[in-house]
Parts: sequence; structure tokens; C-alpha cells
Amino acid sequence: MIRIFFLVLLNAACAHLWGQSFNPEQEKSAPGYLQEKKKTLARLGNLKPGKFGEVVPGVIQKLGGSGKIVALTFDACGGPTGSGYDKELIDYLKHEKIPATLFISGRWIEKNPLIFKQLCDEPLFEIENHGLTHRPLTVAGEAMYKITGTKDGSQAYDEIELNARQIQFYSHRKPKYFRPGTATADEGAMAIANALGVSVVGFSVLSNDALVLASKELIKTSVLNKVCPGAIIIMHMNHPERNSFEALQEIISILKSQGFQFTTIEKFLKRK
Repeated sequence: MIRIFFLVLLNAACAHLWGQSFNPEQEKSAPGYLQEKKKTLARLGNLKPGKFGEVVPGVIQKLGGSGKIVALTFDACGGPTGSGYDKELIDYLKHEKIPATLFISGRWIEKNPLIFKQLCDEPLFEIENHGLTHRPLTVAGEAMYKITGTKDGSQAYDEIELNARQIQFYSHRKPKYFRPGTATADEGAMAIANALGVSVVGFSVLSNDALVLASKELIKTSVLNKVCPGAIIIMHMNHPERNSFEALQEIISILKSQGFQFTTIEKFLKRK
């Protein structure tokens, strides 16, 4: 009861600070939104799922180029056990002036509205879309890690567009990049992302920090053994109880000593 009361107060404070809040369910039923969705899906026709997984045609997995530049990306997944906030990790990035791309889900925003606004105001960070409900992006309900994906084109559209509008409402910038929940998609859903003008981003270096019992050493070696120029590194910022921050300090120190520089996804791709 105390936790529920605190969350009510937090959201009320947030609404007071912003003047109003974004309601995905209300937006979902708005006539303009429904009309745009209907037109987009009608134009795409009967979508077939095709290939499903992390490596699907069109997914950005590396930045490209030969310079010693890497992109650090951090997911905020949300949900009953995934809505924490690794403040030490974020504060460390700010202290070291390390730019990063944050893929944030609607479920995480719902539980952390004030923190989300603070992240939007931090110029070091690029805020991108991790889906409204953090599900695999599919048109046939494929599952990954026991998480069922969006079941059809309508749900896939909402997964991308509703959270994009929510992020835009608070940050005044509509995200251009999307990472599905579990970083998996099928080809049918990729067509929807393309129609919305969104690029889907995967990764080339898996940190393994999502594993519940991942040690600092495992995370560090998982990154350093595979990092290369143009790498997109995936980590998480929603589990302060795990070892992401402890490993990250050593990862950044070693990458700096090796001459690597850090960038955000948008900043690098925009200059290509």
C-alpha cells in the first residue's frame, strides 16, 4: 500500500511539473491515430512474418567504418522486475562525459517518469525507443526468452508508434531508432518499422549483463573479447542490483587506453 501511494504521489508530481501527462491508451483510440495506422497497414498489405530473430535483414548491427569508435547502448526494459534505475551507472557516464544511447520502454517510463524527464534533459544521452510494452516485434506472436511478441501488424505498429509519441511528448524529439524487446523482430514487423521511418537497431557486442548471476568479470570479458571499431555494445540501466556499473567502469577505462572513442547511434549515422 505504501508503494502504491508513493507511485500515485510521484505521478501526480510529474503531471504538475509537466502540466499534463501522456496516456498511451487514450492516444491509441484517438481518431487521428487510428486513421494513420489503418492507412499504413493497408498500404503494406498482408504481412508475412518471414525470418525471426536478432539478425534480420535491415537491422543495424554495427556502425560501420574503420575508426576506433564504439556506441554504448543501454536498455531500460521495464516490467515487474525490470523497472529499476542504475543511478551509479548513469552518474558515472555523466561524470566521465561518455555519450550513450538509451533505449527506453514505455513500461519503464510509466514507473520512472521524473527520472525519465531528467534523462531527456541530459545532452550526453540520446533517447531512443525500446517499445511500449517491451515485446519482440512480430506480426505472428513469436516468442523469445518466454516473452510473447506482438501478435499482428496492429500490435507491432502500436509497440513502435505509441512509445515514440510518448517519448516525443516528454523530450520534444521523436525517436528515430527502435530496439525491440529482447532485440528480436521478424521481417513483417520490420516492414512496419520502415513504413514509420524508423531504423531498427540491434547490437554486435552482447555484454551478458542481463544474466541474473553475471559477474563483473563475465560482463567485462564479454565486451572486451568482441569489441572492434564500429561496435554497438548492448548493456542495461534498469538493474542496479547487478554488476553492469562495476563492469562498465573497467570496460571504459580499458577502451580509452586502447584509443577508442564513444558516440551515440544518431550522431554517428547522421555524419555518414
